[in-house]
Amino acid sequence: MNYPDESTYGNKADIISTVEFNHTGELLATGDKGGRVVIFQREQESKNQVHRRGEYNVYSTFQSHEPEFDYLKSLEIEEKINKIRWLPQQNAAYFLLSTNDKTVKLWKVSERDKRPEGYNLKDEEGRLRDPATITTLRVPVLRPMDLMVEATPRRVFANAHTYHINSISVNSDYETYMSADDLRINLWNFEITNQSFNIVDIKPANMEELTEVITAAEFHPHHCNSFVYSSSKGTIRLCDMRASALCDRHSKFFEEPEDPSNRSFFSEIISSISDVKFSHSGRYIMTRDYLTVKVWDLNMENRPIETYQVHDYLRSKLCSLYENDCIFDKFECVWNGSDSVIMTGSYNNFFRMFDRNTKRDVTLEASRENSKPRAILKPRKVCVGGKRRKDEISVDSLDFSKKILHTAWHPSENIIAVAATNNLYIFQDKVN
Repeated sequence: MNYPDESTYGNKADIISTVEFNHTGELLATGDKGGRVVIFQREQESKNQVHRRGEYNVYSTFQSHEPEFDYLKSLEIEEKINKIRWLPQQNAAYFLLSTNDKTVKLWKVSERDKRPEGYNLKDEEGRLRDPATITTLRVPVLRPMDLMVEATPRRVFANAHTYHINSISVNSDYETYMSADDLRINLWNFEITNQSFNIVDIKPANMEELTEVITAAEFHPHHCNSFVYSSSKGTIRLCDMRASALCDRHSKFFEEPEDPSNRSFFSEIISSISDVKFSHSGRYIMTRDYLTVKVWDLNMENRPIETYQVHDYLRSKLCSLYENDCIFDKFECVWNGSDSVIMTGSYNNFFRMFDRNTKRDVTLEASRENSKPRAILKPRKVCVGGKRRKDEISVDSLDFSKKILHTAWHPSENIIAVAATNNLYIFQDKVN
C-alpha cells in the first residue's frame, strides 16, 4: 500500500496531506500535495480466501485541484488537498468534498459497466451520420463493458475565502456543510455554489490587533445547529446557530488555565490547537496541541477530563524544533468507532494510541519492515537520558523529517490508515 518512495523520486507532489474513511469503511480516500485524490476499496471476502478480506486496493484516482494564480494578490494557490470529507451514501454513487486553500469541490464517483450501442444519429465511432442515409429506426441497447470508475466534479464552491481553508465539515442534516479559514467560517448549501453564509467572523477592524486565528472546525455529529472551532490560543468555542445568524458569541468556551510553572517562550506556540474532533457519541471533544491530546466533556468548560502526553520527551527539544519549524507541524487526532481509543501521530514515523478505559498507551511505528502482510507491530519506546535499553530509541536519534500528521480509523472495525509522508500504511487487528 505504498506510494513511491520519496528518497528515490524526491517528488513532493506525492506527500499525503489528508486521509479519510467513508461512513461504511469500505472506501478510503487520500489527498496529496499534487492535488490528486486516490480512493482505495476494500476487497470483498471470498469463500476460498477468507483472510483476504480487508485488503484495500486502488479503486479510483483523479486530479481534484490544479495550481492556480491569484492575479489580484500576485499569489500562487497550491493544488494541495487540505481535507476530504465523505457524504453518506444515498445511491450507487459516492460523493465526497475535497478542498485546497481556496476552493471546495463536490465529486461524484460512480461505476459504469454497460455502454449504449446502436444510436440513430451517430455511427459506432460516435461520428454524426448524414441524415439522408438514415432510413431505419434503431433501438439502442446496453452492452456489457469493462468496469469503469468515473469521477466527475458536480459542484465547485469558490471565491468565498480570503484566507486559507483549514477545515470542511458536513452537517448532520446532509444539506449543508461549512468551510473554515483563519478568520472566518462559512456555511454552504450543497445545491448553491454562488453564495454562502458567514457564520463566524473573528477578523478585527484593525488587523494589527489580531491575536488569534481559527485552526479547525467541526459540526456536532447529531445536532445540526451546533459546531465547535478551535483557536491558536488553545481555546475551543461551541456555537449554536439557533442563537443568532452570526455566531460571534459562543455558547460554551473551553479553556484550561495555564500552569505558571510551565510558562516559557514556546507556551503560546505549543498550546495552539491543530485539530478538533467530536466523539461519535457527540458527548466529548478531542483536541490536539503540539505535545498533548485532550478530551473535553461538553458539560465541563474549565478543564479537560483527560490529558494524554504524546511526546513529552520533546519538551526539552523545543528550541531546535522551533529552529527547524517542526514546532508549527499540525498533527491530527482520531477516535476509534466506539470512542474508547484515540490515535494521533508523532515523529520518526511513530504514532500513539491511548486507551481511555485502561489508561494504557502504546507507541507504534509505520515503516516498510512493519508493513509486510501479517507482520505484528511491536511497541516502541523512546528513552530520555543516559542509559538506553536494547530495544529503545534515544530521543536524540529521532528523525523529525519523518512525521505522521494524518491518520484515520475505520468507523466500526479495528482498521487504521496511517500516512507517513508519501507512504500509506493500513494496519488491522489479527484475524482469528
